[in-house]
Amino acid sequence: MKSLEELRAMKEKMQGKMGIRHDSETEIKVVVGMATCGIAAGARPVLAAFTEELAKRGQNHVAVSQTGCIGICQYEPVVEVYVKGQEKVTYVKMDAQKALRVVNDHIVNGNVVTEYTIGAAINNK
Repeated sequence: MKSLEELRAMKEKMQGKMGIRHDSETEIKVVVGMATCGIAAGARPVLAAFTEELAKRGQNHVAVSQTGCIGICQYEPVVEVYVKGQEKVTYVKMDAQKALRVVNDHIVNGNVVTEYTIGAAINNK
């Protein structure tokens, strides 16, 4: 590596391979809780499922990122979906299969998967 430009190019290439977008102008943001509690509960496969499925479907308008503790450890893995102009949706007790459904139903087709949300989890206690 000889320059800062080479480093930037390498970063962009790796982000493309990971399927993670950090563009602040995206229409939809998916944030996966990746603190130790989330990782212990299985957040890594959830993050991978989102990034791989969105990349496979060519959903370039979606930013996928990770964050630390969201504060509701008993509901991990937790995923928050932000769509411009709408309220945030918090999905809880996620797994890779649920992530695929959220991509299909919520992100692609605009229908919140209500049974995976925190509201449903609290009401079913």
